[in-house]
Amino acid sequence: MRLMMRRSVLTLLPMSAALAGKVLGGSYTGTPQDQASFARYIEGVKAEALADGISATVLQAAFATVRMNPRVIELDRSQPEVQFTWTRYRTSVVSDRRIADGRTHYARHTALLQRVAAVYGVPGPIVVGLWGLESDYGHDVGQFPVIEAVATLAWEGRRGAYFRKQLIDCLKILNAGDIQPAQMVGSWAGAMGQTQFMPDAFLEYAVDFDHRGARDLWNDFACVFASTANNLAKEGWRRGVPWGARVRLPAGFDPALIGRSISHELRYWASRGVRRQDGAAWYPPEKAASTWAELPSALVRPGAPTDDDTYLVYSTQFAALRAYNPSDKYALCIGLLADGIAT
Repeated sequence: MRLMMRRSVLTLLPMSAALAGKVLGGSYTGTPQDQASFARYIEGVKAEALADGISATVLQAAFATVRMNPRVIELDRSQPEVQFTWTRYRTSVVSDRRIADGRTHYARHTALLQRVAAVYGVPGPIVVGLWGLESDYGHDVGQFPVIEAVATLAWEGRRGAYFRKQLIDCLKILNAGDIQPAQMVGSWAGAMGQTQFMPDAFLEYAVDFDHRGARDLWNDFACVFASTANNLAKEGWRRGVPWGARVRLPAGFDPALIGRSISHELRYWASRGVRRQDGAAWYPPEKAASTWAELPSALVRPGAPTDDDTYLVYSTQFAALRAYNPSDKYALCIGLLADGIAT
């Protein structure tokens, strides 16, 4: 469920200024009966939070201006089922502008990203690529008050148990002093920070990399990059292994062998005539051929079955990317964007 609630690129269109004003300015207030029911619900949450060790001062600050937000419910109930072709998705996400911006940000933060990579084993371009997809390098972190959004979804009840836990986790984040309530903004579903962590993911993966006293995923690049890398590392990212590459398949290749669940050692695909599209060797000359030949990998074709745009992905890396967002297209685009940033 946490993965499904992540705010990811091309899932929702950006809010217009007018709509943002309605969300934040209070045009949608709900009925008096709804607001009274919501207030009673919050009192129950406060009692649970107090019993869980959240301070009364934090609770007072967290809920001081919170009201039931019908716009959040509206967005939750009307999520568009938008299906983009692979070509449209890839060209929209891995655009020339996003690659150029990624290179600029990578150059600006190279020293920090190298320190993060040394600890977690995740290359800087991968971290920057994910950052670019999740919030356009911090330009679009969302403007919904997260406490209000998550509390509204918890009260509404369609996924009440899930969002009540997210709400309690939000309060734990505030109680730890990582952020102030007014600065805890994000998507309508509660994903927050520059790489869009749900509250439970924040508690599991967020780190105070430079020991500044807070895990600030909104403003502190060290926290943003390290937390993102920590997430991927804990989900199985393997140090020193690339994400994958676009490939050419030989004539007559069996299409039944294509699919991320069909994993074989790299040597198997090489013996079947699978070659990199760019003609490069499968592994750097300084690497032991035997080690790389044993890497588990799979073929992924994100477009139509007749499309020849196919990728060999290393299974551990692809699984870690999909743990962040369970979409083959998303995971491939992080890799492609990272390649563009690194060149």
